[in-house]
Amino acid sequence: MSRAADADMIAIAAGPFLAGSTREERERAYRDYRATAGHDAARRGRWFDGEREPHEETLPAFVIDRTPVTQAAYAEFVADTGIAPPAIDEAAWRAQGFSQDYATEVARFVWRDGRPPPGRASHPVVLVTWRDAAAYCAWRGSLVGAVRRLPTASEYEKAARGTDGRAYPWGDDFDPSRLNSAVAGPRDTTPVGSYPSGASPYGMLDAAGNVFQWTATRWRGGPRMTVKGSAWDDYAGVGRAASAHGRPPAIRHAIVGFRCAGN
Repeated sequence: MSRAADADMIAIAAGPFLAGSTREERERAYRDYRATAGHDAARRGRWFDGEREPHEETLPAFVIDRTPVTQAAYAEFVADTGIAPPAIDEAAWRAQGFSQDYATEVARFVWRDGRPPPGRASHPVVLVTWRDAAAYCAWRGSLVGAVRRLPTASEYEKAARGTDGRAYPWGDDFDPSRLNSAVAGPRDTTPVGSYPSGASPYGMLDAAGNVFQWTATRWRGGPRMTVKGSAWDDYAGVGRAASAHGRPPAIRHAIVGFRCAGN
């Protein structure tokens, strides 16, 4: 699984792309969130206010996984290295302070006896810390003889939106048929790549929806790490290529996974 995923990485050519978002785009995202969620938590929390204004960035060439790392691929890493599998008990979950209910929204993702949950081999792995995600990428690099690492936030953004500054991977309008979100999804992860119509211009899948994804970029220069994308329990506005937020690197979350990149 890991070698196959590596062979299917997408090559992103060196060059510029349009990053960030306009005030009008952010305002529309707030309106769309309220319309689909039925509440105004995004605006109250000012989730999108910190997005950078539109600007051109130039990146060197890189490669990035077409889809997030799956439970099956991560199981190879666990078996080979003996690293602790993705698991968390209810007390530890509550101590992290997240809103999801452990019994109904988290327990189904917990590994038992060192194995992924049944029926989820092709779903994105979750409940992995930032350090574990980075370690998997390095391990996979050792298998294939190339540098593998977490993508930077800018690399993720370029791969997710292409060069023309579109809001979502597929265009400027939120479309619930193109991603796994709370608007029209199953309120759970789905097999990676289940929404091919949501592909970015480069062919990146699950760039929005399914799970948030760790990046190699610190959040505003602080101790938190930037996550990009959106998850199965999110609404419109979240998951735009310019959107991001920070998470403590040691957390294990039911809505955060990752993908690998390389030089």
